[in-house]
Amino acid sequence: MKGAYDERAIELGEYIKAHRATVRAAAKKFHVSKSTVHKDVAERLKLLDPQLYGDVKQVLDINKAQRHIRGGMATKRKYKNIKD
Repeated sequence: MKGAYDERAIELGEYIKAHRATVRAAAKKFHVSKSTVHKDVAERLKLLDPQLYGDVKQVLDINKAQRHIRGGMATKRKYKNIKD
């Protein structure tokens, strides 16, 4: 059963890297929780494929830096829709 977790971690890493996906988007795509995605890419992937881990970490760091902007835009859309 351990092999399935390792395969999922690599698949998650490849998906995040290829699509520049957020943790939430990856979790939704693979039907797992955000906590599972974090554990897979932070712990398992680091041991399995350090190169892929580095690439995924860069994507997630960019997403983390931009999330406050995406949140503000979502709030702006919400209140614009209420006004209309």
